[in-house]
Amino acid sequence: MSYPDTVNLPFNAEIIKSRFTQIKPNGDAYAGPGHLVLLQGENLVLDGEALYRGELPAELAADGAPLLFGTWDGEPVRVYTLPKSQVLPEGLRAAHWTALPDDLATLYGLARQILYWEKLSRHCSRCGSGEMERILPTWGKRCAGCGHEHYPHIHPCIIVLVQRGDEFLLVRKPEWVAGRFSLVAGFVDFGESLEECVVREVKEETGLTVGDIRYIGSQNWPFPSQLMAGFVASYRSGEIDVDGDELEDAGWFSRERMPDSLPAPRSIARFIIDRFALGKGA
Repeated sequence: MSYPDTVNLPFNAEIIKSRFTQIKPNGDAYAGPGHLVLLQGENLVLDGEALYRGELPAELAADGAPLLFGTWDGEPVRVYTLPKSQVLPEGLRAAHWTALPDDLATLYGLARQILYWEKLSRHCSRCGSGEMERILPTWGKRCAGCGHEHYPHIHPCIIVLVQRGDEFLLVRKPEWVAGRFSLVAGFVDFGESLEECVVREVKEETGLTVGDIRYIGSQNWPFPSQLMAGFVASYRSGEIDVDGDELEDAGWFSRERMPDSLPAPRSIARFIIDRFALGKGA
């Protein structure tokens, strides 16, 4: 599947803006049943092909109380987590997020990211207190012990395609499926701009020096809570010298010489490869 721009990639809010409106914590303003996002590990539990609608089935033992986080098609939508060992009643099925359509994958990602923050913010990281009060109407929390305010942690990352004439740099991590290559990526460090992070990550991981750095777009990546900023850069100097810690291989590829496998089409990595390495349009 081709996406017109990075804003149209799954996990970005643009995908679901016609169906979903986010509601930040301010009490459960919507009474009665609605849609349920039932998370079970990396799966979303569906009623056929759609979200479950109604009260939580009695056969399901949810971990904790439901959390209202928005409306879906004008009705309240709440998220529950289910134990991985939970046997689903007849009619419900667990679908891995990679098999979901873009809209449900995006809703799944948002719910997962919110629950990650809820789990991360149960205790104050400053004083260790477990008494956290919501700062309404936001996702922020205030420690009842020391008064420190905490807000969701979104971690900025860069991902970059390095070009050398008609060739482009692809790298491989050892934990990926056999034959898969992707782009250099990494977290932004203290005191860095995004462009400085591009230069450092490429140098650290491959030994190459790059320049002419151009921003392409971004993608929310809720695994668990990243914002991927995509770039294209030009090779300047150096020979490939794989760091050996994060990568197991790196090399120059071309349209005529490609690896066995590339990232999934719904990722910003694949968007950049398709658009700027392989010349595929929207």
